[in-house]
Amino acid sequence: MAGEDIASYIDHTLLRPDATADQVQQLCDEARNYGFAAVCVPPCYVQQARERLGVGTQVKVATVIGFPLGYQHHKVKFLETHQAIEDGANEIDVVMNISYFKSGKYKEVENELSDLAKFCHMKEAELKVIIETALLTDEEITKACSICTSAGADFVKTSTGFASGGAKVEHIKLMRRILSSRMKIKASGGIRSAAEAEALIKAGADRLGCSASIQIVTHEQNT
Repeated sequence: MAGEDIASYIDHTLLRPDATADQVQQLCDEARNYGFAAVCVPPCYVQQARERLGVGTQVKVATVIGFPLGYQHHKVKFLETHQAIEDGANEIDVVMNISYFKSGKYKEVENELSDLAKFCHMKEAELKVIIETALLTDEEITKACSICTSAGADFVKTSTGFASGGAKVEHIKLMRRILSSRMKIKASGGIRSAAEAEALIKAGADRLGCSASIQIVTHEQNT
């Protein structure tokens, strides 16, 4: 794939705890210049990113909710989501309540995600659910995908980037087999090269969450 083709899959991401306003500004400029699908920024920088990118840009603004652990109260997640969309986010990447999921509280997990999906869609935003595949067995990944589908989410996303592992080709293939064609997949966490990005896309990923975005696309362009 050409670098510009890979770029169209990438959420150009800056979620480090020491991220600065100047770095967010630079992130937005890079996303526009390279043609990335979106920027993914901390919630406190959503408004700045929206203002920097402007309303007419093709680059979307994504942010994270319940990040990175996912076990915040559902009312807090809803409030975070409401504020993020008010500030200009087009896409919401929420961490599933993995603690509840591991406890077998599947209905509670689904209800939370369903409420968020309905609200996002009412506001013309998309919901991506981070299931943190590094913490799940294949059977649990299958169950989590089923919950996301029933809840009406738009994407299932592999990872926060803060767990023990990130996106793996075998997990993307598994998710693609069990998800309907309506459901999209975002691979994230540890994607550092054009070869890795291309392998994940070939496996079925519709979007890639990357902090090494420029390294990925320029390496591809130079080969």
